[in-house]
Amino acid sequence: MNITSNRRFLLFFGKAAVLLLTLYFLYTAIFTSPNTLLSWGGILRSASESPYRFLLILTAILIPVNWGFEASKWQLLGSKIEKISFLRAYRAVMVGLTLGFITPNRLGDYAGRVLELHSSQRLEAIGAVFIGRFCQLVATVAAGTLGLLYFMVRFFWMQYPGICTSILLLLLALNVAIFVLLYNARAMVALVEAVRPLRRLVHYVAIMASYTSAEITRLLVLSLGRYAVFLLQFVLLLFLFRVRLHPLEYLSGVSGTFFLKSVVPSVTLLSDLGVRELSAMYLFGLLGQERLQVLSASLSLWLLNIAVPSAIGLVFVFRLKFFRKGVPA
Repeated sequence: MNITSNRRFLLFFGKAAVLLLTLYFLYTAIFTSPNTLLSWGGILRSASESPYRFLLILTAILIPVNWGFEASKWQLLGSKIEKISFLRAYRAVMVGLTLGFITPNRLGDYAGRVLELHSSQRLEAIGAVFIGRFCQLVATVAAGTLGLLYFMVRFFWMQYPGICTSILLLLLALNVAIFVLLYNARAMVALVEAVRPLRRLVHYVAIMASYTSAEITRLLVLSLGRYAVFLLQFVLLLFLFRVRLHPLEYLSGVSGTFFLKSVVPSVTLLSDLGVRELSAMYLFGLLGQERLQVLSASLSLWLLNIAVPSAIGLVFVFRLKFFRKGVPA
């Protein structure tokens, strides 16, 4: 068996493994997880008979809009390596979503987007992927801080003023730190270079220092746009599952949930499935909502925005070319 045959075998084996793992985790999450079996039949029947069932269709329509914002971000980020059309950027996002679905902290997202590039320097795009994810984190932390502030003031400030003040100062310091790092990416590159075990990675993240403040601002705006769509989807599903709140409570509960989901380390392979659900049930529980309805909305959000697109992304995974000859696009 020659080298070409070996590569073809490895390529087929890798794609088949991704297919089987994705299908397995989808099956595990949807049909065998104790959370998803918690009275799903009755809940879905109630939602399907609700006069607001059109909200589910509206939420589904927003799925491509959600990932369209991410594709626009990747089109801008990847342009430092090679010119990328919006459709190619969208395909790369779908591939990254699929590969990230079966890896902790969505690390496969890096590989998926990098493999979609044609340039022989495509590994340098690892830093570009990181900047994109960091921008999304900044948007999540900034909005989530406001959401958590609402809960602190309403439920805890009178009883624990000292603790709440400390948490508030910590959140403010966190926001300042991430904004400073975002607009001073050179400092992040220098930090990687200063840590000896990470020094060999400098070549792959050096691209982070090449983005201008204007480009970073544009990326942040796109991240906020995607965040707003995701937040709207969650609110629509909460309303569909009979969670009735004031607008400020919806916004605070959802933004707080996204914040906690982002800062809690991932311990599963299912795109943080479970972290968001626990966060949502706790925060909306403080607002007097039934956990079962909140859980149903959160799982539906995950199913629509992560599981379904990940399954669709399998189509693009099988079109990947893992071994390129280095010919630019």
